[in-house]
Amino acid sequence: MASPQAPARSAADPGSGKDAILRAARRAFTQRPYAEVTIRGIAADAGVSPSLVVKHFGRKEELFNTVADFGPAAAELFDAPLGTLGRHMVLTLVKSRRVQQSDPLLRVVFSLGNQDERSLLRDRFHEQVTDALTARLPGRERALRAELIAGHLIGLGATLSLHREGAGADATAEHIADLYAPALQSLIDAP
Repeated sequence: MASPQAPARSAADPGSGKDAILRAARRAFTQRPYAEVTIRGIAADAGVSPSLVVKHFGRKEELFNTVADFGPAAAELFDAPLGTLGRHMVLTLVKSRRVQQSDPLLRVVFSLGNQDERSLLRDRFHEQVTDALTARLPGRERALRAELIAGHLIGLGATLSLHREGAGADATAEHIADLYAPALQSLIDAP
């Protein structure tokens, strides 16, 4: 039975349960040193009991490894033919932010400049996002183009976060893709 401070929640509800724990863990691990993060603090931020965090994710180390995994997000972002990949990435990122209320890539920004375990976020991002995209791109300077594309995607996520109630919040995902995707596609298609 849930306490008044941690109401019972449905795991199917994207604003509760596992998703809420993951959002809280992403914030915690990207904003504070690993040693300062606690399961109890993550649970409080997520509005759940510490035992629910342990039930879903195990120890703090296992939860950190889940947060540091960009693989599923990258697979979804890159799941389109090269000729439409730029548009697909923009649509996927915008829709993911709106449905899941979190950005699949932006958490890596908070790890910049930190030398503790959060450096794993950067390493995983490079391996699972940038290297995966490099492998898909044809032509010359694939690694550089992949880094620039990743930067564009992070920039889009940061812009949408910064202007949560701005023009981007009112625009459809399709309209944002109409404006933003051509820059990505030009990097994808470069010889």
